[in-house]
Amino acid sequence: MPIHILEENFHSYTLHTRGFSPGTVRRNRNALQLFINHCHISEIEEVSADILRRWMFDGRKVRNWSPATCRTYHKSLKVFFDWCVREKHLPQNPAAGMELPKKAQKIPRKLTRQDASRLLETAYNSSSPNRFIRIRNHAILATFIFAGLRKNELLKLKFTEVDLANLALFISCGKGAKDRVVPIPAVLAGILQTYAAERLKARKTCPEFFTSWRDNNSVSPTSMRGLVRDLKKASGIDFYPHMLRHTFATLMLEGGCDIYSLSKMMGHSDIKTTTIYLAASVDHLRSEMRKHPLNS
Repeated sequence: MPIHILEENFHSYTLHTRGFSPGTVRRNRNALQLFINHCHISEIEEVSADILRRWMFDGRKVRNWSPATCRTYHKSLKVFFDWCVREKHLPQNPAAGMELPKKAQKIPRKLTRQDASRLLETAYNSSSPNRFIRIRNHAILATFIFAGLRKNELLKLKFTEVDLANLALFISCGKGAKDRVVPIPAVLAGILQTYAAERLKARKTCPEFFTSWRDNNSVSPTSMRGLVRDLKKASGIDFYPHMLRHTFATLMLEGGCDIYSLSKMMGHSDIKTTTIYLAASVDHLRSEMRKHPLNS
C-alpha cells in the first residue's frame, strides 16, 4: 500500500474524527515526511523497526537532535503506526518498545518579579501615538502574566468568554481540546475593562477579544511577534510569550498557591507537568527550607 495515501488518510482521520488540533496534525505531517523522505519509503510494507531505529540513531548522531526532538518524532510516528495496525496495514507497530533518550528536566525560563513589573510598565508607557494599540498591548501582556494563558489560547479568546463581572476567563478548547475556567485578579479585570472600553470606541465587533487596529479581525500570530519584538527592544528584557506563562506559574507558587489549584488554572492534564515549576521558584523553596527543625 502506498505510504503517501495512508498518510493523507491518517491526517484526515486525526483532524476530522479524532479532533486533533491543526498544530498537532502539522507536527505529525512534518515528522512523517521527514521519515519517509530520508528512508526513501514508498510502500508501508517497507517499514520495519530496524529502519526506524537507524533513522532515529542517525538523527541523534548526525543531525544532533535533542532528546525532546527524538521523543516528539517518535510520538508522531507511533500514533501513525498504531493507526496502520488498527487498519490492518501493518501486523505490528515498529515504534513500539523502542528505547528513547531520556528527556532533560530543564527548569523553565521565567522573568523575575521585577522584570515582569517593568515589562508591564513599558507596555503601558509605550511611546506609540495610537492609544488603542498601547492599551491593547498592555492588556495582552497583563493577560499572559496574570492568567498564564498559552499564546494560541489568548489569540482565540472570545469577547463572550471574558467575564469581568465574575473575574473569570473561559478557555474554550485549549490544548488537548479541554475547556477550563481561569480566575483572574481584580487588577487584571481593571486592565481588561480599560481595553474593552477602547475596543468599543474603535467599533471593533469581531468575535475575538483582542483585535487588530487596522481591521476588524483578531490579532494575528504575525502581529504578536511584532508586539514581542517591539517590547523586547523598548524594555531591554529578553522574553517570549510562553516565558510569561512560566512567569505566571512561578509567581503563583511564590505567592502561596497550591500545586493542584495551579495545575487546574494552567490546564495541565497531569499534575507532574506543573511540579517542574517548584524547581523554578527559588523563593518557594527557600520558604520551605525555613521549616527545617534545626534552622533556628
